[in-house]
Amino acid sequence: MRCFKTLFILIFFTGLIFSCAKRGTPTGGPKDTIPPLLTNASPKNKSIKFKSREIILSFDEYIKLKNLDQQLIISPPLNLSELTIDPQTTISKRINIEFSDSLYLDEKTTYTFNFGSSIEDNNEGNILPFFSYTISTGEIIDSLFIKGKVSDAYDQEVERFVSLYLYPIDSTHNDSVVYLKKPLYVTNTLDTILYNFQNLREDKYQIIAIKDYGKNYFYDQGVDKIGFVSDTVDLPGDTLFDFRLFKEDFNFRWERPQYVNDHHIRFPYYGIPEINPIKLVTPVPKKFKTLITKEKNKDTLNFWFPEIEADSLQFELKTKDTIIKTNVVFYRPELDSFYITPVQNNLFDLNDTLRFNSSLPLSKINSKFISLQNKDSVEIPFESSINKNKDLAYLFFKTEPNDKYDIELLPQTFIDFWGSTNDTIKLKLTTKSQDSYGIINIQLNWKIKKQKFILELINDKNEVSKRISKSNLIDLYKFENLNPGNYKVRLIFDENDNQKWDSGNYLKKIQPEKVTYLDEEIELRENWEVNQVFILK
Repeated sequence: MRCFKTLFILIFFTGLIFSCAKRGTPTGGPKDTIPPLLTNASPKNKSIKFKSREIILSFDEYIKLKNLDQQLIISPPLNLSELTIDPQTTISKRINIEFSDSLYLDEKTTYTFNFGSSIEDNNEGNILPFFSYTISTGEIIDSLFIKGKVSDAYDQEVERFVSLYLYPIDSTHNDSVVYLKKPLYVTNTLDTILYNFQNLREDKYQIIAIKDYGKNYFYDQGVDKIGFVSDTVDLPGDTLFDFRLFKEDFNFRWERPQYVNDHHIRFPYYGIPEINPIKLVTPVPKKFKTLITKEKNKDTLNFWFPEIEADSLQFELKTKDTIIKTNVVFYRPELDSFYITPVQNNLFDLNDTLRFNSSLPLSKINSKFISLQNKDSVEIPFESSINKNKDLAYLFFKTEPNDKYDIELLPQTFIDFWGSTNDTIKLKLTTKSQDSYGIINIQLNWKIKKQKFILELINDKNEVSKRISKSNLIDLYKFENLNPGNYKVRLIFDENDNQKWDSGNYLKKIQPEKVTYLDEEIELRENWEVNQVFILK
């Protein structure tokens, strides 16, 4: 009996021990959402009379630096190659900044190290936003500030990481400083559209916004975007300045001409050419016919000419102030050929225009070699034309919903500049029903003085679907036969009434033409008619 009791007690406690040792799923506690905290700085933040060659920033947990080359903004700017910053690829509880022996700080100057969003903890990636460290080589920490926002003069979306530069105005200052000299103070919008200069000293400044693609602290015309204000920054004083970024046209210049073959020479350029910019000066026969066209999507003029017995041609190239003489040597010709490519195929929108791209300049369309029939085999009347650049042909004809069109273009329809012709082209086009489309009505509500304008609908591909530039008395504008989708509405204030948006000019102090967008996109479905008020203020 005693043995039985002993055995029972032994089994009971053994089971209890195994039950207590059973593995469970740990709960882990709440997720860490607290960013790293600065526990010590040596020298201390906002130290004056700074003479140290090293800065040490200590934190309460392990941190890593992310995208430091983009996020770290030092103002006034220092050459990063003369700084050693750790950690770069590892983790640490502190940031070390060492100055090289060749780096000297300016006297009586406040320096700010803005780390942006580069500091984050190692475990959860919690970001310490806009952490900055400030020191002064003088006896005070400068405390004035400037802030504002940056928008794009044309696009609705604003690029991030836009730089703001401050230049002190003295007796030698002029507007060319942005090309020639680094700014005294810099800041950056980082991944926002807002900027904030801090720790500025009392002075007069010129302020500039630049999307500095080269990250060189200089304005590279035609590459960088720039924004400016006419006012001088006088500190202490006004502290709020907003900017509209735009890309200037290049100051015009020619690049080296490129010989293509025995009938084609390319003339690349930057900027906007003068009228009649290319003149052939080599003596040629009286019937020597030439043509100048612009290359699609490139700043290049194409010079076309008939075959000639020569090994070079001489030209005079016009610029704003001078005439440049150049000799183009015939060397290593490239092959080309004449062909026509239809822009549309199969599906054809109502009231659209049939278009054909040409690989070489067109001189003529022979309509008698074109056959256009609907689904009932009825001949459809049409008209044809060639654009001014001689690289696009049009066929205009009236379309009906739910119809089909057979189009045949025989050889001799298109004739190029040298008399070559096309191969046979056959197309089958189909139109959709009327209720497959939608309508958008835009009512302009002018809260400001009415101006010349261009009203545009922008589709999902960021392409201009429709545009209207002729105003009416009631300011109601109807866009018909629109494919379903989401549309943005853009209005350009066309101040000079030239039917296009004009950019600005920094040196001439010309701001770009204003552009405004409807706040929300318009959703359009099949057979919908949407009415939208666009308030202009």
